[in-house]
Amino acid sequence: FSCILPFLSLSPPSPLTKLVLLAPGLAALRALIRSRHKEASLSHHGTKLNNRAPATTSNCKNRPIDLVFIIDSSRSVRPAEFEKAKEFLQDTVDSLAIGSDATRVGLVNYASTVKIEFLLKTYVDKSSLKEALARVEPLASGTMTGLAIKTAMESAFTAEAGARSGSTNIAKVAIIVTDGRPQDRVEDVSAAARASGIEIYAVGVDRADLSSLRLMASPPHDEHVFYVETYGVIEKLTSKFRETLCGLDPCAQGHSCQHICVNSGISYTCQCRQGYVLNPDRKTCSRKDLDMCTIHLKAGNCIVENKFLASAHMSTCLFSDLDSCAQGHDCQHICVRNGDSYICRCYSGYALNSDQKTCSRKCALVSDPCSQGHDCQHICVSKGKSYTCKCQTGYVLNVDKKTCSQEMRGEITQDACMCEAQILFQKKVQSTIQELSRKHILFLALHTNDNKG
Repeated sequence: FSCILPFLSLSPPSPLTKLVLLAPGLAALRALIRSRHKEASLSHHGTKLNNRAPATTSNCKNRPIDLVFIIDSSRSVRPAEFEKAKEFLQDTVDSLAIGSDATRVGLVNYASTVKIEFLLKTYVDKSSLKEALARVEPLASGTMTGLAIKTAMESAFTAEAGARSGSTNIAKVAIIVTDGRPQDRVEDVSAAARASGIEIYAVGVDRADLSSLRLMASPPHDEHVFYVETYGVIEKLTSKFRETLCGLDPCAQGHSCQHICVNSGISYTCQCRQGYVLNPDRKTCSRKDLDMCTIHLKAGNCIVENKFLASAHMSTCLFSDLDSCAQGHDCQHICVRNGDSYICRCYSGYALNSDQKTCSRKCALVSDPCSQGHDCQHICVSKGKSYTCKCQTGYVLNVDKKTCSQEMRGEITQDACMCEAQILFQKKVQSTIQELSRKHILFLALHTNDNKG
């Protein structure tokens, strides 16, 4: 007997292949299939670190970054879920180049209090770092996310903690993982952290509040805010962060090349466009045929020869038909030659800002006022460029139009028909009593007259 069993190869980049199994009989074939499935399952889960499968490593040559994880370990995060969160952090670390001259990682653990588990300078090798992540224990109740961000900014992203100075052009990145609504304000402290140069990614799980995640994260939110239903599927984000962090392009982070910036892994080199050569400063470019230029001086004036002109100080030679864009520009996206000058344009999906140089995503220009921060206690409702506040069911809006109070309503236990019947009954009883009283008075009057007679 034989069968063809679909089998997913675990050695990329092999595609889906077919494995032919041969056995002397049907029973033996079934046993062989079960055995093969078991082997595939064991191979799929791999050798475990603390009973956990390691992430698929990559040849990530990301630019060095200072990365601080800010992880929620409040009581709402169950022990098994907290282990899943730690596995996500370990898998993310697995894809990075860790070292004192590469990426450094720190960890801030928080609930109602905040604890810095280790600093950026503490671990300089990947194995020690992953073991430290595995040892982290959850804290108590409470979700003081704002306090955790403030602590990270003031104590984890400092030179004393191992953060590198801004002059090194090394990005500072914070990844927040939380499953609840912050119990303190996050808007102002997050804005301060971003203003200090920290790029913030916000990962929400289960009961996490999306508006709070947006208040914390860096723009654009579609690239910095993530949500998963449970901690059981948070591993889906590992590949996303591997792509994001490994995709940090040194050229995109800023460079000083006049013409072309070339990503060389953890750094960059400069190149020139065709017809130009790199100058000794390794940044600027000059035309290859500048040495053909001959400067003639006559009566203090420069004479044009071979389409070249002398510079103002008569020491260098300039091409008379210069491309203004090729000589250097400050357009963020595209430089377009415009006579003796140039204008800036943006890539598709972007719009030119008022400075006529930089570009912003078109979707970012139409911002949601609620996502930009609000002071509604319950629900924020966007209305054009402003917003109004609403309350949840059972609450009413206070006079400040922001906070809510529980609605005080008398409990109605009977329907309208029942109430109407009761009123009619009461009126009838009242009428009967009045009639009895009248008859009693008449009886007394007659009885008194009889006695007198």
